[in-house]
Amino acid sequence: MGRLKIMADNKELVAKLQELYPQGKITCSEARDIAAKLNIALGDMGELCDLAGIKICACELGCF
Repeated sequence: MGRLKIMADNKELVAKLQELYPQGKITCSEARDIAAKLNIALGDMGELCDLAGIKICACELGCF
């Protein structure tokens, strides 16, 4: 997807994450799956979750 595209789309991505995870939590596995589907780095996924106010829980690999 590329960093510039992520930056341009982050409002929509943040809103979608908030819609999908209204409880404010996402598992590490779910976050990694979403990052893979969007073709973004795990660090970028972590930043998106931070922007959305979503905590990554049940971390398996220490990626976030």
